[in-house]
Amino acid sequence: QVQLVESGGGLVQPGGSLTLSCAASGFSLDRFTIVWFRQAPGREREAVSCVSRNDDDRYDGTTDYADSVKRRFAISRDAIKNTVYLQMSSLKPEDTAVYYCATDHVFGKEDCSVIARRYDDLGLWGQGTPVTVSS
Repeated sequence: QVQLVESGGGLVQPGGSLTLSCAASGFSLDRFTIVWFRQAPGREREAVSCVSRNDDDRYDGTTDYADSVKRRFAISRDAIKNTVYLQMSSLKPEDTAVYYCATDHVFGKEDCSVIARRYDDLGLWGQGTPVTVSS
C-alpha cells in the first residue's frame, strides 16, 4: 500500500525542538520530491519546507524553506529508512499546527521549484501530526 505516515508531533515549550518524521511505504521516497505543509486552526495551509528528489544526476536533493522557518527548521532524508525528517528548533507559538508531508506520483518527479506550482494537485498526503508550542 502506497502511503505516507507522519509522526513525532507533540507539545513543546517555546524555544524547544521537535523532529517530525515522514515515513513512506509502497514506494521509494528517494525518487520523489517531498513537501512538508502545516495548517493551523482557522488559517490556510502553508508550505513549510521541501526536499527535491536525489535519485538522478538532474536532481540533487536541494531544499527550500518558507521565510517563517528559515534557519530554524531543517529537512533531510534517510534513504535506508525511507523517511524524510523535519527538524524544528527555536519553536514559537505560531508554529503550532498540524504538520503534513505530501508528494505526488506525477508532480513529485519534479524539483521543489516546479512542485511549488502544483501544491493543490498533490495526490499523496499523510494523516498529519499535531505540534503545539505552548508554555
